[in-house]
Amino acid sequence: MPIFDKPFSVLDISASGLAAEKARMGVIASNIANAQVTETSDGGPYKRKEVEFASVLNKNMIGGKANDKMLSGVKIKGITESKLPPNMVHMPGHPQANKEGFVSMPNVSIAKEMVDMIAASRSYEANTSVISAFRKMGDRALNIIGR
Repeated sequence: MPIFDKPFSVLDISASGLAAEKARMGVIASNIANAQVTETSDGGPYKRKEVEFASVLNKNMIGGKANDKMLSGVKIKGITESKLPPNMVHMPGHPQANKEGFVSMPNVSIAKEMVDMIAASRSYEANTSVISAFRKMGDRALNIIGR
């Protein structure tokens, strides 16, 4: 099915992408903010959070087979904690240091978070560009009709 058979699906897909990337950037910001938290209410250091996305498929209702599906966006499947172990840092004077002087630090890499933030920002930007281009095409079509 051509994408322009359902023009508003373009907006729906981009809008869902915007919402998903906004949530991803929020989780990344939380990871950065908690990169030095050695003690949480659950006990132990902060654990890096990760966003899982899933495609949203809708059955094609117009002129298609019952098993035809069409991509209609993305959704957040869940936010999970990283399974990686904490970073052990030698800080003998720290209140949470063990007998050997090591402290369990969050498994957050600021460099990785910044790369993820740039990727999420670019994805967000791409979705806004799609919405803008779609709007401009609509304006041009109306100008052609109005002449």
